[in-house]
Formats: sequence, C-alpha cells, structure tokens
Amino acid sequence: MFLGLLSASRGERAPKERGKALRTITVALAGNPNSGKTTIFNCLTGSRQHVGNYGGVTVETKEGEVVHGGYRIRVIDLPGTYSLTAYSVEEVVARDFIIRQRPDVVINIVDGSCLERHLYLTAQLREMGASLVVALNMADELKKKGMHVDMEALSRDLGAPVVPTVGTRSKGIKQLLDRVVEVGQGQWQAKAGATLGYGEEIEKELATLSYLIGQHRPTEDATSAPALCDAVSPRWVALKLLENDSEVLMRVHARAGHADVQKQVRLSQERLQGLFGEDPEALIAERRYGYVHGLCRQVVLSSAAARIELSDRIDKVLTNRVVGLPIFAILMYLTFWIVFRLGAAPTGVLEDGLASLAAGLEQAWPEGRGLLLRSLLVDGVLGGVGNVVVFLPNIVLLFAAITLLEDTGYMARAAFLMDRVMKWMGLHGKSFIPLLTGFGCTVPAIMGTRILENRADRLTTIMVLPLMSCSARFVIYAMLIPAFFAREARAAVMYLIYVIGILLAMGAARVLRWTVFKGEAAPFVLELPPYRMPTLRAVAMHVWQRSWMYLRKAGTLILAISMAMWFLTSFPQIERQTDGPEALQGSEQLAQSWAGRIGRQMEPLLKPLGFDWKVGTALIGAFAAKELFVAQMGIVYSVEQGQTETPDGPDDANGATLAQQEADQARLRPLQEHLRANYSPLVGFCMLVFCLIATPCMATLAVTRKETGSWWWAAGQFAALTVLAYVVTLVVYQVGSLAGIGVG
Repeated sequence: MFLGLLSASRGERAPKERGKALRTITVALAGNPNSGKTTIFNCLTGSRQHVGNYGGVTVETKEGEVVHGGYRIRVIDLPGTYSLTAYSVEEVVARDFIIRQRPDVVINIVDGSCLERHLYLTAQLREMGASLVVALNMADELKKKGMHVDMEALSRDLGAPVVPTVGTRSKGIKQLLDRVVEVGQGQWQAKAGATLGYGEEIEKELATLSYLIGQHRPTEDATSAPALCDAVSPRWVALKLLENDSEVLMRVHARAGHADVQKQVRLSQERLQGLFGEDPEALIAERRYGYVHGLCRQVVLSSAAARIELSDRIDKVLTNRVVGLPIFAILMYLTFWIVFRLGAAPTGVLEDGLASLAAGLEQAWPEGRGLLLRSLLVDGVLGGVGNVVVFLPNIVLLFAAITLLEDTGYMARAAFLMDRVMKWMGLHGKSFIPLLTGFGCTVPAIMGTRILENRADRLTTIMVLPLMSCSARFVIYAMLIPAFFAREARAAVMYLIYVIGILLAMGAARVLRWTVFKGEAAPFVLELPPYRMPTLRAVAMHVWQRSWMYLRKAGTLILAISMAMWFLTSFPQIERQTDGPEALQGSEQLAQSWAGRIGRQMEPLLKPLGFDWKVGTALIGAFAAKELFVAQMGIVYSVEQGQTETPDGPDDANGATLAQQEADQARLRPLQEHLRANYSPLVGFCMLVFCLIATPCMATLAVTRKETGSWWWAAGQFAALTVLAYVVTLVVYQVGSLAGIGVG
C-alpha cells in the first residue's frame, strides 16, 4: 500500500560506486524474538560483522556485509520485536530505523512453525511500505509437522518474494540473497496481493484523519518538523494515532498547528469506542489478526492436529466444505422469513394509515374545488410515494439482519465459502465483496469494485452486479409476493428470486470471462475476523443510515418522478360523460393519457410476457429508480379508480351517492388487492423475474459509465440485461401457461 512512498525516496539515492567497488544494497533484518533471525544474520555475514549500540539507547546493534551477485550487501540486524507499535525500546528502534534510514530491502524472518503469529509483524511491515523479502525459516519443521505452505500463493498475497530457509543448516541462503538483489534493484515485480482493510467504520475515520494529516505536510524548506511523521504516508500516521501509539502522538503533538488533527483523533476514537464497545487499538489488532488468519487458511495445508480455539471450532462447522454452504443458504432463508413474518404487522399499520390519510384528505377537501390538486396529492403523492414508504418495516428488518451477520463476523466466513464459487465463475475472490454489497445498493457496489486490480475482473463484476437484488428491488418483491402468494410460501418465493439472480450472475460472469474478458483470475486472501457480539448502538446506527437513505430517496427522487408520472397518467383530460360507470370512465381516461398511449405502444411487445400496457408504463418509471415500479402501479390504479367528478345517483343517509362510495372504496383498497384481481400468480412471478433482471436504473448506468470510463459499457450492460430479462421472462410465462401453472 505504501510501496510508492518509500520507493520514491530510495530512487533519489542511487548506490555509489567507488572505482571498482561494488554497488551497495542496505538490508535490515526484522523478525520476532526466537525466529532464527540471529542465525540467518550469521549465515549471511559470517565473520564480516561487528557489534555496537544504537545511538541514544542501550539496545545492541549488529551489522555485517556480504558480497553477492555483483553487489555489496550491508546487513543490519534489528532488535527482535513482535510488532511495530511503540511499546518497548526495541520496537521503537526497529521502526525508526526502517522509517528514517530507509533500507533498500527489509528481510522479514518468519518462523514457519508459528506462521500465523509471526505474520502479524509482516502485516505491519506491509502497511509501513517496506520493500520486503520474507524468509520462511525453519522450513524443515513444517515438513515434520505435516504442514505444507503454498509459497507462490503466500508470495503473491504478501506482495513480496518468500524464500524457505533452514538457518541452522544454511539452506536457502543463496536464494534469499538472489531475491534481495532483485528487490533492491527493482527487478522483482510484485503481483497484486490482498488489501489489508479495517472495515467501513474504521476506514472512514482513517480517511478523515489522513486528509487532515496530509494538509499539514511540511514544505521542502521546513527543518523543524518531526521526521517520523513526514517519511511515511498520512494513512500510516492516522493508523498509529488511532492505536494511541505514544511515539507518533508525541511527534504530532509537538508540531504547531496540529490541533485539528488531535481533536479529530479524540473524536474518531470516541466514535469507534461507542460503536463497538472496544478501544480502536484492539479493533485494529483484531483486523490484522483476521487478515493473517485468513491468509494462513489460504496458503497452509496441514495434516497435523493443531491447537483449536473457540473461533476455530466454530469455523470448523461454518466454513466446512460440506455443510458450510447449506448453513449459509438456511440463514439467508431465515432472513427472508423473518422479514416477511415480522414485517407484516407494521406494514399493515402503515397501509391502513395511508388509506386513512387519503380518505381524510378527500373528506376534508372542499367539494368541487381544486380537484386536480386533490388528485395529485392523493393519487400522485400518496399513491406513489406512500406505496413505497409502507415497505419501510421490511427494509429495516432486512438491513438489521444483514448488519447482524456482518458485525458478528459471519459474512467474512460466507465470503470464504463463496471464494470457490467465485473461482468457478472466473472472478477474483474479492469480487464477492462488491457482489455482497449489491444486495444493499448497486451503485456503491460498483464503486466498490475498485478493490479489484485486474481490469477484466473489475469489468466482469460491474457487468453482472445489477443481477444482485438490491433494496430497491426488494420493495417490488415485498409488494408483489404477498399479492399473489400465500403467507407460508412468501419466504420461499423471495428466496427463489434471489437465487435466480445469483445463478444468472454466475452464468453471465462465466460467459464473459470465456469470451469478452479472457484471462486468469488471481486468488485472494479473505480476512477472517474473530467472532464478536455486535453492540446495539452499532447495529442501530447502520440500520438507521441505510433506512434514512431509503426514506430520503422516497422523499426526493421518487416524489418528483411520481408527480411526473401522475401528470402523464392524468393528461390530456378527456371529455367527461354524464352517464356510465365511474370506474369505466377512469379506465378510459387512463388509456387516453400520455402514459396510457406509451403503454399501448409497448403492449404488443409485452403481451408474450403476460404483461399489459399498465405494467409497461410502470416499467418505464422503474428505469429512473426501481422502487418507482411500485409507485407507478399505485398511481395507475389510483387514477383509474378515482375521478374528479361525482356522478348522479341515489343518496344514502350521509348524503353521498352510492356510486361515489363504491369508487372511494375501490380507490382505497390496498394496491396488492388490485393486482390480485387483475393478474394471475404466473404473471406476478413474471413481473418479479423481469424486474430482477431488466433495465438497470439511471444511477447504475451513470456509475457504470464513470467506473468503466465509457458509455459503451453502460449501454451494453443496459441492452444485454434487458434482452436477457425478456428472454427469461418469455420462457417462464410461455412454459407456465402451457403447463397451467399459476394461471388461475
């Protein structure tokens, strides 16, 4: 992550040649105590070494040199340390040497028999931006324990060459020096490795702090600035500040004008403490251990019995190759079951409230005055936005379930399970992360593909992401499924729709990787954080943020387009008839409106799918935002049932005509009843399938264009998914009709 920073600095100080003297490469040895570091140092330098003390401290320093491959390699043995956080003098000395002296190469000595524990330091060296060569020492002990390490995979994921060594027998020393020369002279090309991330909340605080720290970088003529905070990236400094690293805190506090940084550090620490109930330092350490644990799970094969902690025992079940995926499938099914079962009551309350509000507005409205305005409010606003807002309880429950799975650490295990599926699809394993995000919203999911270094992997993921059922589509499902299917079948139908989307995405990705985006997808390391109990505050905050975005969208974009769609369904106004049923005249008005005319032009194309022109007009609105399909269907049936004049007829005891009462009751029936009365369950299922696949919304197309750099990709995505939706829906409807399934 920070390679560019240190590489640029080293590039300014090319090695000097002294006549025929060899060019010099400076190497620092870093590793845990008892990792075999001293043995490797002795193997490298032999008798050409001397001992002294680091300036200002009593820590012993050892330095030696070796000639190899036409280079004089100067080797400095740093004090043994478990981490690079300034807890001890040894840690401060090791870290300051790497930052200030900027060695050309850092050889990280790792005890292969305790790989997971020792790679924690490796992760910190990566964050610092050191040019690494990893010496996997005591490789002979691995074989004795029945363990095998995939060196190529470990090297790729660490972004550094890994060399197996046996220091006690000088095995692997020549290969180690070869890699040092390659890295020191920039000849070793690192492949894209895993990114060590800290989760959305911590990354947000890191970004804020990094920006502030970056604003305080000294000018070239500044001489009084503390060197430690100027030689590394702002992100690394921000990370250390969140960890309460005393050395970095002291240096930042010593600089004038850093009050805003200090204030932000306190605010960030307090926010993270409040969200997770733990110190940021512990949270960051957990993430690092999670990264290392996931890395070891990927690269180490062991036939020996290992020490199994509680987290490992749980993982034995949840990430098991046989039962892991069924458990994941069951948890997803339970999520949908909970969403429908618990969401039914509050959704019903909102529906009743919406109907009462509409009825009250109509009763209070002055008779014969401003009837178009009344229609706009009742049919356009309440019939459009209202029919979207009533599904807020389902959205809240869905977000709460997903947040719980994420915060407990289970979603990381789900990613581990799905890695094999990603490989089958020809996708990079990290593609699972934006695909998972796509269940919330496609737009941030597409932006999240930036974590994919390979362009083919990224483009493939972007192209198939709209097939993930986002929360906007969930609103459509929540409206259509209860309208056509019995209560006991609703969770299963919802589950089926999600599965169809996932299977189509898998198939589409595989086809794209075989054809348009040929190339091999690189594997990745999945971070497996420890299981933890989510705090109520963290869950509530995440649910509130996502739900508020949904409500804000309903109150802005959906409101504006609902009003526009009401206008299209209400104009031009046809001449009113003095006789005839109210509902029939409403249907005629809707059919002659601009929306109706557009829908009728589309009807011949949609009829083979089982759709009429009313569904066609709703699909047009869904292009702007998927939720608008629900809003538009609500407007269609509100406008069709409601009118602006009262026909003559016998009065009842309250003075209202019976015809008007019937029209009002029809208007105020829930939208789902209208759908149930006008369409078969087969057509309802076809609506679900078509809305799942077709026409990515405008925001999705815009972000696709931005992330791919071309409108061609966005247009291709729109066209391909729409054609796919048409073909799949056509097959479902025609086969279902022939078989007589759901046609009654």
